[in-house]
This record gives sequence, structure tokens and C-alpha cells, in this order.
Amino acid sequence: MRQRTIVCPIIQNNGAYLLCKMADDRGVFPGQWALSGGGMEPGETMEQALRREIREELGDALEITDVKPWAFRDDIRVKTYADGSTEEIYMIYLIFDCYSANREVTFNEEFQEIAWVQPESLKTLDLNEATRITFAQKGLL
Repeated sequence: MRQRTIVCPIIQNNGAYLLCKMADDRGVFPGQWALSGGGMEPGETMEQALRREIREELGDALEITDVKPWAFRDDIRVKTYADGSTEEIYMIYLIFDCYSANREVTFNEEFQEIAWVQPESLKTLDLNEATRITFAQKGLL
């Protein structure tokens, strides 16, 4: 089984959290709302990987002003690829509190929609299991 270290930003702007609706045909949680993030590459520090993933998935215009390590967790997930193949992966999540100066997001093909969500509205969304656990640990669910 392959192992991946995943950097995961909890991006907040004026009290709202940035969530991404995953593409229906790929990923670990197809079609569900999630936090952004992705795997570290060889030679990257945690923060370099975090900032790269934010740029790749959410665009260059989103200005992250503050990054603070928050928690870590692990689990085993099955990832579905665009071609329909699947893979079981042992994932280590490095979770960061991030604050943005703006809400300018240009998301990539991994997502079908994004939303800035107030904490009281989190429970109304179809959050994936990992995101539910994260917001519950933060006391928001």
C-alpha cells in the first residue's frame, strides 16, 4: 500500500471557511464538500507544499497571510482516478489553520464548485468524512 503525506489548509476569511466540492468522477471523496489540499512532493517543506497546493488548486490570486500548524491525523482511503481505476492509500494528514486577505479563488478541475461557508452552515453540507472530523475537532460541528 502506498503512503502519502497530505497537507490540508483550513482557509478562513472573515469567519467563513473555504470548502471545495470534489469532482464527481475522481478523488478520495467524489462529489462531496471538502477542504483543499494534496500530497507533499520530494524536497518540499510542509509550508512549501501547502502553499503550492493552494496555488495549484485555488489560483494565484488567493492571498494567504497566515499559516499555523494545527493538527495531524492518519487513515486509509481508496482514491478513484479519472480513468475509473482505484488505489488504497495510507494517508498522513498535516492540517493547518490558514487565513486569507481576500476571497479570490480560481479552482482547478479537481473541484466542481467552491463556497465560503459560515460555521453555522457547515452542518447543512454533504461534507466528506475527513472534513467532518476536522470541523468536529475544531468544535464547529
